[in-house]
Amino acid sequence: MSDLLPVAVIGAGHMGRHHVRKYSEMPDVRLVAVVDTNADRAREYAEPLGVKYADRLTPELGDVVAVSVAVPTVHHLEISRPLIERGIHVLIEKPLAQSTAEAEEIAALAKKHNVIVAVGHTERFNPAVRAVDRLGLRPKFVETHRISPFTFRSADVGVVFDLMIHDLDILLHLVRDEVQRVEAVGVNVLGPYEDIANARVICRHGAVANLTASRLALKTERKLRVFCEHAYVSLDYQKKVGVAIRLDKNLDVIKLARERNIESLSQMAGIDFGQMVHVEPLQIDDQDPLRTELETFIDCVRTGKRPPVSAEDGVAAVRLASQVVDSLSSHRWDGEASERVGLAADIFGQAAQSK
Repeated sequence: MSDLLPVAVIGAGHMGRHHVRKYSEMPDVRLVAVVDTNADRAREYAEPLGVKYADRLTPELGDVVAVSVAVPTVHHLEISRPLIERGIHVLIEKPLAQSTAEAEEIAALAKKHNVIVAVGHTERFNPAVRAVDRLGLRPKFVETHRISPFTFRSADVGVVFDLMIHDLDILLHLVRDEVQRVEAVGVNVLGPYEDIANARVICRHGAVANLTASRLALKTERKLRVFCEHAYVSLDYQKKVGVAIRLDKNLDVIKLARERNIESLSQMAGIDFGQMVHVEPLQIDDQDPLRTELETFIDCVRTGKRPPVSAEDGVAAVRLASQVVDSLSSHRWDGEASERVGLAADIFGQAAQSK
């Protein structure tokens, strides 16, 4: 394909409008149309760019080769199925679907029709995450914190599918192992779904992860910590800064201890630990994650390469998120004999009973 690649965006909400803007700035892409069930909203973003708009994608809008699907998750399968069956490549915003069964159906359709399906786990394209990737670590413990104020955009799902799923995808990408067990607990405050959740994930070959997500915070924080046998990495996604402490870079510390015939670390009291340990700043570039994600998707469409975040990756993230939700739904707050199961409190049920 040497000409401009014709693309469309379905869904002109919070994420869709960003897709529209990014595609309009890409030199090897021709944005054909913006589609939304609210035609006025589609027009708002389409008209300034001189492209067509409509409340559904029809042949009259022109041929398209690739489409970004940025509609509510509950509609992902419904919108994507006819596109895939027509041979149109799709990038579906995260999560891939509202259930493992629907996610698996999308992946099966992609395979059947030989269509590229990429999943919009944009955090994978965060320069900070890519810097960790370059270290080639084999994690044994992963810890994540993803907290933010409630935006009210995803009130139809809990914080696991809203926020934690970013970190579940990154966990699976880093560890590359089968999940053996999930233990989770959650609390709902603003609605019927969990607003705060913590999950402990144990993998078959020994890796353990502790993930915390909240949409009740007054600030935004996104952090990742990883350690393996030979290194420790601390990363701040938001600030795009991180450090690594690696064994091979700190052999002089071990050498110092041996030279002094130190039998106990307490004998090194008085030595400045910060000056002694070699801390290596991660080399993080300043790329725009969404722009990189869309450029990568277009390149895969042109070349036929497997997307870095494939339909199978999307299925795995949805499956693990579902396991977390199932676990927190069965959590017993007061032990095995407890009648309080699931979220911390059924606040709506309690309110009804108190009337």
